[in-house]
Amino acid sequence: MKINPGPVMLDVVGKTLTADDIRRLEHPMTGGVILFARHYENRAQLVALTDAIREVRPELLIAVDHEGGRVQRFRTDGFTTLPAMGKLGTLWDADVLHATKVTTAVGYILAAELRACGVDMSFTPVLDLNYGQSQVIGDRAFHRDPRVVTMLAKSLAHGLALAGMANCGKHFPGHGFAAADSHVAMPVDERPLDEILRDDVAPYDWLGLSLASVIPAHVIYPKVDSKPAGFSRIWLQDVLRGKLRFTGAIFSDDLSMEAARQGGTLTEAATAALQAGCDMVLICNQPAEAEKVLDALRFTPSKESRQRIERMRPRGKALKWSKLIAEPEYLQAQSLLRSAVA
Repeated sequence: MKINPGPVMLDVVGKTLTADDIRRLEHPMTGGVILFARHYENRAQLVALTDAIREVRPELLIAVDHEGGRVQRFRTDGFTTLPAMGKLGTLWDADVLHATKVTTAVGYILAAELRACGVDMSFTPVLDLNYGQSQVIGDRAFHRDPRVVTMLAKSLAHGLALAGMANCGKHFPGHGFAAADSHVAMPVDERPLDEILRDDVAPYDWLGLSLASVIPAHVIYPKVDSKPAGFSRIWLQDVLRGKLRFTGAIFSDDLSMEAARQGGTLTEAATAALQAGCDMVLICNQPAEAEKVLDALRFTPSKESRQRIERMRPRGKALKWSKLIAEPEYLQAQSLLRSAVA
């Protein structure tokens, strides 16, 4: 019997499923699995892991943070080493048309390789602006100029779509200005709302319907709300859904991060994020604690919320790796990327 996916995305313990993992995956509150470098040994093992997850619950969304540069979880056994997005921004400064073509190629390679291994989506692209002061963003951002960020993100999203993968813009409304790393501290951005809307939010507005999903930042913008954006109805409902008319899915950033502990216990944080407007909450790197949330959480996603998550599923049948690496589009994309990073 198919169970409706729940609103929690968590990870598994290791490279193969344990009995504890299976119990957590079967929980009705579970809706997705996020994978990290510690879940990867080689492609055969990754395919076996994603197949095993689907045997337990075929409807679960399998995701990964696989951006390129320093945030790329799978790097060996044939996976292409993808450039940091900042390198694509530098390419734009030299040759706009070439940069857009290379960025589309990067998106296609990224998505096609992941899908060949059973992964449904990557949380990419980063839409933050590179102000040169964020410890955690840096060259993960395409550029300082929101117009360039928008155009390159659109090219990357086009490449993802060519391989049947949805996209996810992060970290709304913008993490590039706040200096602190939200994994270990609570970043604060003191700027007024109109300045953030004019600069950092612009890519979310301009991308419009091509933006499939969003992750809000674990950043406090005290001139707007005392809560971090991921727990703020002002940011998620009034600005993102209301002002920008965004209709896609909203995933929380990792609730295990230091900046998310403003929400109290993990269960309280998950409840607060869901009530603020997130469709799915992420609890990473502590499966046993995630299970406590699964058991304690009292939240029923709306039909609309479930539909938004359903739209994140990949389109079309994924190519097996052996067919992918002989496909003309893939070979052309590889050639374009090599010419750009040579």
